Amino acid sequence: MRIQVLAIAVLIGLFSVSCKKKKAELGVAPAFEDAEFTYAPSAESPNIIQFTAAKSGSIIVWDFGNGTAAKGKTARAIYPLKGSYLVKITVFTKGGSVTMNKEITIAEDDLTLLGSPDIVNLTGGISGLGFKTWVIDSSRDGHFGVGPNPASAAGLVPEYYFAKAFEQREVDMYNDRYTFYLEGFSFDMTTKGVVFIDDLAVGDYPGSYPSPADNYNAPLEDQLNENWNIVEEDGIKYLSTTGKSFIGFYAGTRTYQILKLSENELSLVYVDANATLLWYLRLVPLGYAGIVDTGDGSGPVEPADTNTFALPIDFEIIKPIVTPFGESTDSIITNPFKSGIDSSNFVLETKKGIETWAGLFINHKGKLDFTTKKSISLKVYAPKTGDFMIKLEDKASKNTIIKEMIVPITKANEWVEISADFSSTSPGLYDRITLIPAWNDSNAGTFYIDDIEQK
Repeated sequence: MRIQVLAIAVLIGLFSVSCKKKKAELGVAPAFEDAEFTYAPSAESPNIIQFTAAKSGSIIVWDFGNGTAAKGKTARAIYPLKGSYLVKITVFTKGGSVTMNKEITIAEDDLTLLGSPDIVNLTGGISGLGFKTWVIDSSRDGHFGVGPNPASAAGLVPEYYFAKAFEQREVDMYNDRYTFYLEGFSFDMTTKGVVFIDDLAVGDYPGSYPSPADNYNAPLEDQLNENWNIVEEDGIKYLSTTGKSFIGFYAGTRTYQILKLSENELSLVYVDANATLLWYLRLVPLGYAGIVDTGDGSGPVEPADTNTFALPIDFEIIKPIVTPFGESTDSIITNPFKSGIDSSNFVLETKKGIETWAGLFINHKGKLDFTTKKSISLKVYAPKTGDFMIKLEDKASKNTIIKEMIVPITKANEWVEISADFSSTSPGLYDRITLIPAWNDSNAGTFYIDDIEQK
């Protein structure tokens, strides 16, 4: 025991000496005036404000009070909407940090600022719905990858690993959705309860466990009402999110360099927690049919068959082509029953036709594979209980290659989720999803359908 106490005393003494040495190396704590800053409208618009910090040679972090942030001695912020905003600057030195707040006032709205190409492409713009949801482009090669940091002479490309289409089914990354809103620059990450993370970052998400592939999965509920921001530094644009939200695969950062941002593609690269690797992601709008590579060197092009749509389908951004039969009707409308398990904005409405087999179908992009995700699920709001048929077809076979499953609906006049198990189905056969509400019951009323996906 004496030896232990002596050892502890020696350690304390060493720690004390060490601390004294470190303290001697610290700089002078910053004064309040070191956090002073000035601001003025830019020449472009009175709603674009240029900020300048008084102190140089320090780490300077800005919070502009509009959901966006930046770093550096000089920065600028965009305020499309009039109002008062509390701007906060924090200056970090070797001796500590100091913060100052100032309130600025924007006199008038300037909605043209919401029309910048980056904002329009990311959110859909003011002429759209006010938001846009993105998902990993899982149906195309190269949607996920990794390469060296710094990049080699080959450039910003995933030299070490280049994911093939649907290759990462097991890690739950394909289930996640990322919605960017215009209002308040808000950001929602919906996860279905599980996310994919780097093994270097497991400490950030308690409960992490090894994934079926490399790295880890972690439990994480939806991250709602966070913020997104795009800043430009030295000619490079960066997209960032706040809180515990992130995009795609978490590797210790929430800041992503934008390689490409267009109407139908968001390509990102970012550094892992050890700064040794660069990770790559490609996303597309939810429900987008995707793009394909011709293989002849001409680059990616729009697919020839624009009447196909990849799961999941939720009718929010992309409105798929739905084909009714048996005198059923189809219409994508505002959700009339936002309640329970479905609070989405848009749903598919169908009135059952005069035939007992009346229904509708959607052509799927590519052949369905149930090797990993073994079922088709959807949400239904039905006027009555009864049987609901979920049928898979090979659209080229003219209804000769089919697989039918009947699922009961046990509750009427509320949203329920139903699921059909197709685990015994051979892959590569079916590319049409047919839905028949009220199987064997004609003129059964109006049904509402949402969130068709593979699980």
